[in-house]
Amino acid sequence: MSTMPTSDSPFDRALFVTGAWLLALVWILPLAWAIWAAIHPAQFVTRFDPLAPLTTQNFIDAWNAAPFGRYLLNTVMLVTMILSAQLLLCIHAAFAFARLEFPFKNLLFALVLMQLMITPDILLVRNYATVAQLGLLDTILAIGLPYFASAFAIFLLRQTFKTIPKELDEAARIEGVTLLGLIWRVYVPLAKPTILAFALVSVSNHWNNFVWPLIVTSSVNTRPLTVGLSIFATTDSGIEWSIITAATLITSGPLLIGFLLFQRQFVQSFMRAGIK
Repeated sequence: MSTMPTSDSPFDRALFVTGAWLLALVWILPLAWAIWAAIHPAQFVTRFDPLAPLTTQNFIDAWNAAPFGRYLLNTVMLVTMILSAQLLLCIHAAFAFARLEFPFKNLLFALVLMQLMITPDILLVRNYATVAQLGLLDTILAIGLPYFASAFAIFLLRQTFKTIPKELDEAARIEGVTLLGLIWRVYVPLAKPTILAFALVSVSNHWNNFVWPLIVTSSVNTRPLTVGLSIFATTDSGIEWSIITAATLITSGPLLIGFLLFQRQFVQSFMRAGIK
């Protein structure tokens, strides 16, 4: 009679913990160096000295050297616009694919899923030509327009909507709820963990997006933080590394602080949404 192992050996657990700490160390080292360089004078960027004086002057110099306030505003407007459009479009599309019946439903859903296999870089030239024809070059709308419809969001929300019992539809219809009311008063509240998970992914992705905004913008009034930082940190600008790292923390700080504040909700939303 064979026996099944009931638990991992102490060696396996120790190996797993050691590997996890090593990966965490590899991830944290660049961030730790950036923080060190940003809060110390320039002469201590490459020299570790526990007694080195602390300073906030690097952040002041970085903020005054470039219009980071405008870049930050542009980025907040951009991610808010994209997320709002994605939720508005994808919630209705996902509900249609999950609950409604219409011709070529499966074929259309397969075409939506095909978008997941197309990397955005392939469409850069076509998207640029389309935006130029619409007269939207160098606008925040031009940056966000190609991302308003998300195949990932449609697929994720459709799978969540399909798990909601149809009896709730019938009960809502008996109460006189319209189709739009059914979506926003029944399905959306029950799908909040999934919506939160997608919102976190969307904001993080478009906050850090660089290539497309670089191509489609040409003025301070429309550049997001990533493009502004790249221009600020050009090799011929003569900016010191301590100031560059301070500017990097200014651009990534809001996203990092948000993750640290909501990390528990971040993990729980992904677990409930079933994202692996």
